[in-house]
Amino acid sequence: MAARDRHGPEAPWGEFRVVGRPNRKVDGMDKATGRAVYTDDIQLPGMLHAKTLRSPHAHARILRIDTARAEAMPGVHAVITGADLPVTYGIIPWTPDETALAVDKVRFVGDEVAAVAAVDEDTAIAALARIEVEYEVLPARLDPEDALAHPEPPIHENRKRRDNVSKHVELEFGDLAAGFAAADAVVEAEYFFHGTTHAAIEPHCAVAQATPDGRLTLWSSTQITHYVHRALAHVLGLAPERIRVIQPCLGGAFGGKSDPFSLEFITAKLALLTGRPVKMLWTREEVFYAHRGRHPMRMRYRTGATRDGRLTAVDARILIDGGAYSSYGLVTTYYSGQLLTGPCHIPAYRFDSTRVFTNKPPCGPKRGHGSVQPRFAFECQLDELAVKLGIDPIELRRINFQGRDTETVNGQRITSNGFLACLDEVERASGWKERRGRLPRGRGLGVAGSMYISGTNYPIYPNDMPQAGVQIKLDRSGLATVFTGGNDIGQGSNSVTAWLVAEELGLRPEDVRVVAADTDLCPVDLGAYSSRVTFMVGNAAIDAARKLRRQVVAALAEAWETAVDRIRLGGGEAWEEGSGGRRIPLREAFQIAEARFDTLGATGSYNTPELGGKYRGGTIGASPAYSFTAHVVEVSVDEETGRVTCEKVWIAHDCGRAINPVLVAGQMEGSAYMGVAEALLEEHDVNRYGLHRGPNLLDYRLPTSVDTPELRSLIVESIDPEGPYGAKEAGEGPLHPSIPAIANAIYDAVGVRLRELPFTPGKVLAALERQRREEEARC
Repeated sequence: MAARDRHGPEAPWGEFRVVGRPNRKVDGMDKATGRAVYTDDIQLPGMLHAKTLRSPHAHARILRIDTARAEAMPGVHAVITGADLPVTYGIIPWTPDETALAVDKVRFVGDEVAAVAAVDEDTAIAALARIEVEYEVLPARLDPEDALAHPEPPIHENRKRRDNVSKHVELEFGDLAAGFAAADAVVEAEYFFHGTTHAAIEPHCAVAQATPDGRLTLWSSTQITHYVHRALAHVLGLAPERIRVIQPCLGGAFGGKSDPFSLEFITAKLALLTGRPVKMLWTREEVFYAHRGRHPMRMRYRTGATRDGRLTAVDARILIDGGAYSSYGLVTTYYSGQLLTGPCHIPAYRFDSTRVFTNKPPCGPKRGHGSVQPRFAFECQLDELAVKLGIDPIELRRINFQGRDTETVNGQRITSNGFLACLDEVERASGWKERRGRLPRGRGLGVAGSMYISGTNYPIYPNDMPQAGVQIKLDRSGLATVFTGGNDIGQGSNSVTAWLVAEELGLRPEDVRVVAADTDLCPVDLGAYSSRVTFMVGNAAIDAARKLRRQVVAALAEAWETAVDRIRLGGGEAWEEGSGGRRIPLREAFQIAEARFDTLGATGSYNTPELGGKYRGGTIGASPAYSFTAHVVEVSVDEETGRVTCEKVWIAHDCGRAINPVLVAGQMEGSAYMGVAEALLEEHDVNRYGLHRGPNLLDYRLPTSVDTPELRSLIVESIDPEGPYGAKEAGEGPLHPSIPAIANAIYDAVGVRLRELPFTPGKVLAALERQRREEEARC
């Protein structure tokens, strides 16, 4: 297995011909010309359209559902309710608390109650209005404090617990009391991180088709085809070999499509009942209610340090608003503490995290899952400590750098670590030493850092099989076809796979085809989450390609009667090194190898080594490699209006080796953009009735090109010993520092600390007014 056969950073023959270059994405031309096929583009003969009836109440029992009038409508082919799909499911196997349609109870405004399949969407919508539902309205708990204080009736019944606690984790490492006793300075404060959502450009969509012999095919805009396949088999009671799940081209996800969703089960059930294909496309409002976005967290942090800036202890208490269902909540609760222990060394650390059910749209994983919120609080505390101790904030982080080839206080293995280089880059590029604290009032610089996982050590369901598998077929024409279960959600993972195979086999990138995310055709991959695809699928692809390379090289050496180490593959050719050596196109080399070894094909796989601390939850947050990031942000603050403008972000990110620097820079800039948006504009919340405050892209504020700051990417390549050619993640880690860096820059600009997100003009003006009153009181 690839876990025992590391591929390391070396190039096949000492130099890279594909890796490290700005190659075009394999799907770039199709997307640019409109030829790419997304789920909603799929049109099948006789296809029906489905719509969902949703709850108008935040919390209620369902006393009666009458669908007779809807079923009698012309053009309606089927109506289903929770009685037709009663099996519970959940992405985490220990917390299966969802049904595709509510069975006895609704738990948030927008919860799914019934579904209709009709000849068109208009007929389906009209039929929804004819479904009669009688509810018994229950008290709605819309914040975690209220849900904890009033556990009756519980949001989820039929659990061992009779309260609204979803998950509680308390872990302590090192001697916390001794750490605080040794501290010369202690900072303690409360922080609030609000809810935000993904706002991917493509809404959720699913198309299901059932054959007369009971075979089911589902096309879905998902980022977890394998887990959807498993969930469909479980909920529908079908043998898994009778189900095929395909992910077409996908228009963004950011974690928002990493759960199985109701529309996948509904379209499948309706297709099986009607014998006709069924499509469901959610409106933007429905996407907002489905949510699975960033968990709101209320966090109290206490951090101690010696007078020379060395951290001594960190203590955190975190209250997490989980919304109506578990989703990834078990993992979120652990991530809220486990992923804070780098890049700064923390000798003693405790976190006490509680996730609570509320009657709001369910939260889940959003880019930087579970760790963006605590990172905001902690990096702000580091800035406060630096000011209190009279130490430059960048220097404070240098002093506490944990190093490489080490272990964190909670047992996470650190291999490569380019955090110091990241600090150096942003310090230099921003003119930090010359400009911080010296800009005119209203203008300021702030810094923050972070680390993030390159895939998770632990698969979502326990098993000993590979986490990623790849098959490669070599053709006599000189083409390679790669089959991977990996999900390309727009980040370019199919392209990365193609480039790695091209590098290993000496092919031109355009001579590699990628077939992905089709459960009938491709080996299993667990999906696009936790920044795992480049690291895990990449290693599996190199594993398979390397096996084929050995065959091709051996066959050529035998045919040419030369030594194996004299054969080279590259640029679509094979040749023998040395004067007078032969040179042929790779298609001829493949033909020679096929004649020698039979049809050319190979499989490759990747599994992580055993990682994590030896305690309950010690594997959650453990990763084969961690990326590291530092940001410096420049802001301006208008003290009359309270408006904060993010002027520029310098983003230094240690991604290991950059497989494609242009793609890496795009991920870095996209991550920073999302962080800036969450800090200053975005807010996903409900009113006192549980109704979303603005479930559309007009009211939910996102930065336009006018609002977007100048973004400068500074790639740091620490070269990981276990990553594919040394690569690590680049898609989530670069988000984390933007938000605390903005908070710290606001302090540098006007001297106020903002601890509650988002940083709206009203909050800025209130903080400035408090500052004015405190100054007057001192006078």
